[in-house]
Amino acid sequence: MKEFTYVIQDKDGIHARPAGILVKEATAFKSGMTIYKDEKQGNLKGILGIMSLGVKQGDEVRIRIEGEDEEAAVKIMEDVFKENL
Repeated sequence: MKEFTYVIQDKDGIHARPAGILVKEATAFKSGMTIYKDEKQGNLKGILGIMSLGVKQGDEVRIRIEGEDEEAAVKIMEDVFKENL
């Protein structure tokens, strides 16, 4: 299991465009991915799971990745967050 945290920089938070990018990148991996905000969680491979969290600018999210390709996935997903959010 690998985890990382990220503070959202995008002024609009996680809206449809970056959520779609996250889903596209996450589904390229076999590992399961979960995004956490406060007490809520969502599947990072489903746009509804991400959008339902209502993540805004300045919110900290935690990403947990578990599976056979978690090492590669955590590096890529950290970059995706930094480049898009």
